[in-house]
Amino acid sequence: MLMIRFQRIGRTNDPAFRIVILEKERAAKAGNIVEQLGTYNPRSKALTLDEVRVKEWISKGAQPTDSIHNLLINKGVIKGKKVNALPKKTPQKNEAAIAAEAVAAAEAAAAAKADKAAAAAPTEAEVIAEAMPAEEASVVAEVSAVEVNMSAAAETAALPDEASPAA
Repeated sequence: MLMIRFQRIGRTNDPAFRIVILEKERAAKAGNIVEQLGTYNPRSKALTLDEVRVKEWISKGAQPTDSIHNLLINKGVIKGKKVNALPKKTPQKNEAAIAAEAVAAAEAAAAAKADKAAAAAPTEAEVIAEAMPAEEASVVAEVSAVEVNMSAAAETAALPDEASPAA
């Protein structure tokens, strides 16, 4: 089977690639290529490609590698979805998992919004205070202040005297 793949050329730490047709079983460095279709420099993103010949070879049954496939899609030579070229490092999520995550995120957002609305809702005492006329509200406030003062006085009276000697 024929493959469209990269053949690395260039110096150390300065990669450049030929885009070639060769047998799948052959190593890319072996040099036994069927045809050279173009070149690619990943640093400058420079691409020279014989698009007509690429389409012809694909129609004859040559299979592009994942990286070549993605490059051809980027340049508009072929149509389709990109392929994950690094499946071990970055596994692709299927569409069902992505949809499930979106639903979960929407539910979480709705729950957060409901909590925020509940926190903003007035308490019963606030509702009662708003419903009362102004005079009654001031009386209720005075009564609650007196109750607070009385409870504080009761607490201080319940404490034992520290000055008295213990028996």
